Amino acid sequence: MLRYLLTRLLYTLPAVWLVVSVVFLMIHLVPGDPIQQMLGEGAASADVQAARHAYGLDVPLGQQYVNYWKAVLHGDLGRSLRLDQPVRSLIAQKYPATIALTLAALAIALAVSIPAGVHSARRRNRWDDRLLSFLSLLGLSFPNFALGPVLILVFAIYLGLLPVSGSGTWAHLVLPAITLGGALAAILTRMVRTAMLEELGQDYIRTARAKGLSERVVVYRHALRNALIPVLTVVGLQFGALLDGAVVTETIFSWPGVGRLAVGAITGGDLALAQGAILSLALAFIVINLAVDLLYAVLDPRVRH
Repeated sequence: MLRYLLTRLLYTLPAVWLVVSVVFLMIHLVPGDPIQQMLGEGAASADVQAARHAYGLDVPLGQQYVNYWKAVLHGDLGRSLRLDQPVRSLIAQKYPATIALTLAALAIALAVSIPAGVHSARRRNRWDDRLLSFLSLLGLSFPNFALGPVLILVFAIYLGLLPVSGSGTWAHLVLPAITLGGALAAILTRMVRTAMLEELGQDYIRTARAKGLSERVVVYRHALRNALIPVLTVVGLQFGALLDGAVVTETIFSWPGVGRLAVGAITGGDLALAQGAILSLALAFIVINLAVDLLYAVLDPRVRH
């Protein structure tokens, strides 16, 4: 297991290097002078030079790259010039809201997809299986930037059941979580159905039924347990995708998370804050994928070999 862990860590290092390098190059890929754009065309030359020095842009590109790596390795993501606070502190303040939204979306997706996928597999090619397949396709066809406004119109404006935006209570979390978890629920429903169909055709399932076990025990204790192993990989990968997808969802519902922070930093020209927010989301995606690989190896020892 230790050898497998070290191997996965080695595979992760190039991804980390690439992510940090791309985030570093964000400033230099922006057309024109990013400092001038941030301060405005009417900014004094002294202010522009001071800002350029504050961002370390007044040294050669290679030295900037080395300095950026040194800062990242020490946990220093710079300082927001607009908010006059350390970027690390701003991200730490917003990350709990993003994690809460992501976990709520994942919980909704699992609560919907597992029963739906199991039911669809047990009722293969019947009307309810076809209905669930259609609903899954519909869920995949609705991106969160389209689903969010529809949910707002129906449940917040027309019915008045839930708040439109903001945070503070569980009611504020419902619509963003459904928006973020809708597509994942559709993906997982299909995954669970496919995995369950494969498991229900195995010899050990026929043996369990021949022993007189109830259908509920056969399906949920034996078949579902094995069917969820490949689904776990998809859940882990999609959990990282949920973090990235939260950028749009948080903006739609004014949810105070890292995604909304990143969008505000980009539109406001706050380069250090934009870099830090994007880097934190990207590195979280990598860490989650690594954790899923390790958990997958624990559940299925064959992976380690």
